[in-house]
Amino acid sequence: MSLNTAIRRSLRDSATSFGFWQTLPSSALTRTVLRSSAAVSGGAFTWVVVDAEHGLIVDKDYYELTTAAASEGASPIVRVPWGEEWLIKRALDAGAHGIVTPMCHSPADAAKIVQYCKYPPLGSRGYGPMFSPHSFPAADPNSDYVAGAQNELMVIVQIESRPGLESVEEIARVDGIDALLIGPFDLALQTGLQRAGQEHEAAIQRILNAAHAAGKKCAIFCTDGSDARTRVVQGFDMVSVNTDVGVLGSAMSKELITARDGVSSGSGKTSGGY
Repeated sequence: MSLNTAIRRSLRDSATSFGFWQTLPSSALTRTVLRSSAAVSGGAFTWVVVDAEHGLIVDKDYYELTTAAASEGASPIVRVPWGEEWLIKRALDAGAHGIVTPMCHSPADAAKIVQYCKYPPLGSRGYGPMFSPHSFPAADPNSDYVAGAQNELMVIVQIESRPGLESVEEIARVDGIDALLIGPFDLALQTGLQRAGQEHEAAIQRILNAAHAAGKKCAIFCTDGSDARTRVVQGFDMVSVNTDVGVLGSAMSKELITARDGVSSGSGKTSGGY
């Protein structure tokens, strides 16, 4: 039996799969966002990045957040702080439907991430899925999880450095890598390019093209719905619409201005990103 994850179904059935970035360790927030999005015409969020790199989330939060997202019909994808084997194992054993690792600089880096995510003989992941099946409620915990984990958990690496950009075509061709994720902010900082400038955009398009040429998916972090829409039109497969803190901050500020001045401030622009 397949693990039948939301992200895999969405990538199979839709041109674009939409998600959001969670930085706060609150399962109530996870459920609130996902239930609210369920009322959106055209479909809800199908994945959430649980951010343990830059967010306030640590591994003791993984279980509550992954099971909360899965129970609402979305796939929890954990961004670990670094691409180390024990960090990846902790996230997968807590029920992640996929892993994101930052700063993939080379094909060798990518191959190691694949190795850490797979059980033998495909990789070196240690066996101990006592809790991971809890975020796959339809799966048989005694058989389906281990079999499905080999091919159905998403393995995603971030391309956000000059070495990563320069070897992106080779990285994309590494067996077992499912998607490349672009962090536009670090991509600009690490390469010395002006964010949103012509060269920066060319780098983004190079990563997108490399992923698709290798038959892989390409994901990107966005700062708001308008930014996300631009990336949808460009052909990105996975689009993160915004962050929890970005929306909370801008929405509260907008409502305060409306209450104080009697006029709408507009949609507001979120600050910060990856």
